[in-house]
Amino acid sequence: MNRSVIASAISLALLSVPAIAQTTAQQTDQPDRDRTTAAGQLEIIQIVGSKQDARTVAGSSAVIDEEQITIENSTDINQLLKTVPGVYVREEEGFGLRPNIGIRAASGGRSSKVTLLEDGVMIAPAPYSNPAAYYFPEAYRLHTLEVLKGAPLLRYGPQTTGGVINMITTPIPQENSGQVTTKIGEYNTQDIHAFYGGRHGDFGFLFDTVQRSTDGFKDIDRSNQDSGFEIEDYLVKLSWTGERQSLLAKFQYSEQVSNETYAGLTDTDFAENPNRRYGLTEIDQMDNQHKGFTLTYDVDLTDTMTLTAIGYRNEFKRDWFKGSFGSLINAANNGDANALAILHGQEDVQGLDYKHNNRAYESYGIELNLGLDLGDHQLQLGARDHTDEMDRFQPVEVYDQVNGSLVFQDVIQPTGGNNRLEGADAVSLWVTDSWQATADLMVNLAVRYENVDSYRQQFSTVDRSVLGSERSNSTSEVLPGASFTYTVDDNWQLLGGVHRGFAPLGGGAKASDEPETSTNYELGARYQAAALFAEVIGFRSDFNNQAESCSLASPCSNGATSGNFITGEALVQGIEMQLGNAWSFGEFVIPAHLNYTYSSAEISADNPVTGVMDGDELADIPEHVFSMQLGLKHNSGWDNHFVAKYMGETCVSVGCNRSTSAFAETESLFTLDFISRYPLTPAATVFLKVDNLFDEQVIISRRPDGARPNKPQMVSIGLEYNF
Repeated sequence: MNRSVIASAISLALLSVPAIAQTTAQQTDQPDRDRTTAAGQLEIIQIVGSKQDARTVAGSSAVIDEEQITIENSTDINQLLKTVPGVYVREEEGFGLRPNIGIRAASGGRSSKVTLLEDGVMIAPAPYSNPAAYYFPEAYRLHTLEVLKGAPLLRYGPQTTGGVINMITTPIPQENSGQVTTKIGEYNTQDIHAFYGGRHGDFGFLFDTVQRSTDGFKDIDRSNQDSGFEIEDYLVKLSWTGERQSLLAKFQYSEQVSNETYAGLTDTDFAENPNRRYGLTEIDQMDNQHKGFTLTYDVDLTDTMTLTAIGYRNEFKRDWFKGSFGSLINAANNGDANALAILHGQEDVQGLDYKHNNRAYESYGIELNLGLDLGDHQLQLGARDHTDEMDRFQPVEVYDQVNGSLVFQDVIQPTGGNNRLEGADAVSLWVTDSWQATADLMVNLAVRYENVDSYRQQFSTVDRSVLGSERSNSTSEVLPGASFTYTVDDNWQLLGGVHRGFAPLGGGAKASDEPETSTNYELGARYQAAALFAEVIGFRSDFNNQAESCSLASPCSNGATSGNFITGEALVQGIEMQLGNAWSFGEFVIPAHLNYTYSSAEISADNPVTGVMDGDELADIPEHVFSMQLGLKHNSGWDNHFVAKYMGETCVSVGCNRSTSAFAETESLFTLDFISRYPLTPAATVFLKVDNLFDEQVIISRRPDGARPNKPQMVSIGLEYNF
């Protein structure tokens, strides 16, 4: 179908339909755009709402609120999300710079199977053609984290199998105020987050910055180069609020230089020192810049009609200069003494390739959302017209290793796979209806339509005058879903739902490739009485066409580093549980919260094309994930928390359960963090944090290349000052 015709038809249809009245996320499971919160702060788009809202929506959800983010003072979004049931992460470099997040049946490689939003807007560099999240917002400047699973996520997209994560940034304060948080820690780690904002009449403003640096916890053989990073992040918001309308402009810019590599260690070297890095990686470095702009317009047309229009544009440039030493590490793991000598710098070698993984991304579009309040029915109609593209131009520098040092030799100019363009044009439509069928029964109906045209062009010459090859793919999918909540009494609630899942294949897809699709179910119950809350939800994802997204960071099970690996039919099912309570003892309060997820993820039918077999376990999905938060709060404001996290071993590639290799799985990990906060004055609070209290390090990942550790024990102290 012609995309311009679709877009024109959608626009005309939407402009003729009234908008939905604003209701809370608790009532509708839809974005909440109330102008102010209870704290008097200007809101941006939410997909769940508060922690209490998350306990009532017709779909499993979770909210990591400002209180938890403040208490944990985490700069690593991986560690925050580990406290959400149904979410699992594959750590890579220990600091969470490039998270690998999975939700339920959506595997975690570069978070490419999860819809990532910042203030309701897609934030992956190229969500349709290259969804791998090489850029990720700084956790320090996040005000709230929302995770939504089940049928209600069809309101968002494009990935609709596992879940959606919405990262809400610092809101504009109602009154002029600000905050500075500074933290110093081991490995010369220094973090600062500062913001100031307020309102003057109808106008509001916010200035927000994050500054981070560290020397890193890994030591590079024969080198004075550290393994750390430097990050600068800036955010500006400007708002105008009239009697029935508002306008919000958001500008963001960030830079990151991280001395990070794709190379891990052999298992033997890891056992001796997990925080070692080979001298061959001395010159590896990621350099990136991100720019984002969003303009959001809200208007209350009547007491029951609202229109929201969002225009957005994100630009991301990165050059990850690094060598690829996976073959040497694999050979050394298998007993090749010469490969090990090269890794240790004891053997001279010629012709080592270090590639400038140089890519530029653009992502932009416009989104309209309208609806109508019909009393028992809350309707929403929406459309998004989106374009994204990736420009890959990757020269290779050639070095020799001589006496343990790297000596530059030559540059190979890019052609073929190193010189290509990829992109996608997409039109999305959605209609949702939150129907209060009875006083106790809420029914939510949703249908989403995705039309995606993607392409790839590879060039045979450096100047791109000769096209070497090209491919394209066109996909249209209708994604229906339904969910419900039924209030049994004042304490008990039942919930359930079913929806069709979808994940676009990306710019590397061929014309004959079919996108990943699935049918997803959930059914559960909730109990709430005062501070006690319990929830049990069973989930099941039945894939018609499960697919892995291939990249250098997350090679597919067949070894491919681009395109897709179609494994076919698969089944992922499990159970999520939450239990929370708080006890008061005089001047003390003890809050506790536990989360547990069990997952079974397997191929469900033999695939003679790819060779996978019924019963093969899928990659990156752990069987057991657990977290516990236990606090001790005093009326004086003194606050102590322990946060325990456990994740079981995972398959490195599909079918590891049939493998006899010692390198087919990662290792399980249990960590315990401790945080203590004490208010010196009403405005100033000091805090102590010990990450990984027991200093437990394991092989938490074997990708991209070799064994990789989690972060060791790290002690830091900080000061938070409000003004």
